[in-house]
Amino acid sequence: METFFRVQTVSEVQAYARRLARLAPETVPLDQALGRSLAHDFTAPEDLPGFTRSCMDGYAVRSRDTFGASESSPAYLEITGQVLMGRQPEFTLSPGQCARIATGGMLPAGADAVVMVEHTRLLDEATVELVKSVAPGANLMGPTDDAEKGRVLLPAGSRLRPQDLGLLAALGMGEVEVVRRPRVGIISTGDEVVPLETAPGPGQVRDVNTHTLAAQVRQAGGEPVALGLVRDSAEELRRAVERSAADCDLTLLSGGSSVGMRDLTKEVFLSLEGAELWVHGVAVSPGKPFIWVSLGDHQLLGLPGQVASCMVAFHIFVEPVLEVMLGREPAAFTRFCRLKARMARPAPSVPGREEYLRVRVERKDHDWYAHPVFGKSGLLTTLIQGQGLVRIPSRSEGLYQDDQVEVLLFP
Repeated sequence: METFFRVQTVSEVQAYARRLARLAPETVPLDQALGRSLAHDFTAPEDLPGFTRSCMDGYAVRSRDTFGASESSPAYLEITGQVLMGRQPEFTLSPGQCARIATGGMLPAGADAVVMVEHTRLLDEATVELVKSVAPGANLMGPTDDAEKGRVLLPAGSRLRPQDLGLLAALGMGEVEVVRRPRVGIISTGDEVVPLETAPGPGQVRDVNTHTLAAQVRQAGGEPVALGLVRDSAEELRRAVERSAADCDLTLLSGGSSVGMRDLTKEVFLSLEGAELWVHGVAVSPGKPFIWVSLGDHQLLGLPGQVASCMVAFHIFVEPVLEVMLGREPAAFTRFCRLKARMARPAPSVPGREEYLRVRVERKDHDWYAHPVFGKSGLLTTLIQGQGLVRIPSRSEGLYQDDQVEVLLFP
């Protein structure tokens, strides 16, 4: 009988991701860059907005002309013109003068502030009453307030958000260089697993892992490549893994990663040329039977077959790999929000392993409470009923009621 695998800690396993390299860059249209990883630091090619503009509808003024203005002692200015949108004003303000201006309008020469229209009263077509004073620069946006030429605006590895695309558009960037999406081959194994369109017979279950893993890969910024179901056959499994290794950057195989009689993952992974075993077993629950074999520039990862365990293990172990391939620091739970909460009841744990407890959260008496959701690792409902995970450190025997915890909220 094979000796049981030597488990490593979660941090030891995640550290292997630092050995990997970022994937090559590619250029995509700006409107296709949402969620992509920026390949290089983006440096402002010009100032933005490039001129001084108003942030409010109102009147462009010389701030000194408004000194002391109030409801009881207003200031009176002569209206000498109106700033036209999209044009440079052709006039200059002299002492005692002002000009109508709308939000976004270019400040005329001589002006150094804008009085909001709410703080004015129009007396006639040529005179306005100001009931509030303003300081120099009030209600203005300077030429470099959004961007200064030569300044790094977005560091390499940034996951591009709608506001980032807006900034790039404002600076005229119709294309952007991003890191190529990792292609991730997905293989599900098991004689008992059938395609989702097939009615399962006695002892059979539909393939769930292919679809949940594909969704997780997309969510993490990768491109899933479903390679189908594979029976518990070393020959068939090897062919599927070879196809994935030839076409993808990463292979995810769910099932067959522990030490049972049918568990062929390690045998098949190590049969490939250049294979190096990095991990076979982690001191974590769920996810203990995780396996990692490196083929140099291609990584083979074996995940648990039980769906809930498989999904949690993806966040713990696969996300750091994808993060590095996308040019970022290795990190797990990258899209999870964090919530401080109290434990609503005790949750025992086994010392010596890091545990990720499924919980639902509830707001009560101005505090958040985390309620453990207990259930077998094959139950999807534990992830559906729960809103997140709580990490229990490996040296802990569990959590007590009212313990302060950090809940990792499902994205």
